[in-house]
Amino acid sequence: MAKKKFAKESATIMTEMVLPNDTNTLNNLMGGKLMHWMDVVAAIAAQKHSNRIVVTASADNISFKQPIALGNVVTLKAQVTRSFTSSMEVHIEVSAEDIPANKSIVTHRAFFTFVAVDQNGKPIEIPEVIPETEEEKELFDGALRRRQLRLVLGKRMKAEDAHELKSIFNMK
Repeated sequence: MAKKKFAKESATIMTEMVLPNDTNTLNNLMGGKLMHWMDVVAAIAAQKHSNRIVVTASADNISFKQPIALGNVVTLKAQVTRSFTSSMEVHIEVSAEDIPANKSIVTHRAFFTFVAVDQNGKPIEIPEVIPETEEEKELFDGALRRRQLRLVLGKRMKAEDAHELKSIFNMK
C-alpha cells in the first residue's frame, strides 16, 4: 500500500436532483436525505484514499442554513483533508442549483470522519495525505484541532491533553 497520497486523489463529486419523495411538507429537501447523500459521497472519497472498506465514525456540525428546494440539482463535493493511523477526515461541500433561474449557492459544509477497516472490521493503517493547494493545506492544518475537539467531546481524550486545540485559545 502507498505510504502517501495526494488529497486530490480522493476528490469525489456526486449529483442528485431533489424529487417529490425527497421533500418535506414545505417542498424542501429533507435533512435526513441530505445527510444520507453526504455520508455516501464522503464514504466514496474515504474509500478512494484508503482503498479499503470504510465506516462512518462521526459527522460534525451539519447546519441547515439554506433550504434546498424541490427540483434543485444538488452537487456534493468531498475530499479527504487529513489521515491519521486508520481514520481520516473528509470535507464535504454541498451546493444547490436552480437551473431554470440560473442560480447556484453553497448550502452546507461539514466534516465527516471515517475509519478504514479490514474484512473482519478491525481498523487498518492508511496512507498519509499530501495537501497541495492553499485550501487543501488550510484544511489539513485545521484537521488536527478538529480531531482533538471530536475526541474531547466524545470523552475519548482529556481536554488538558488536547494541545493543538488549546493552542487556538492561547492556553499553555
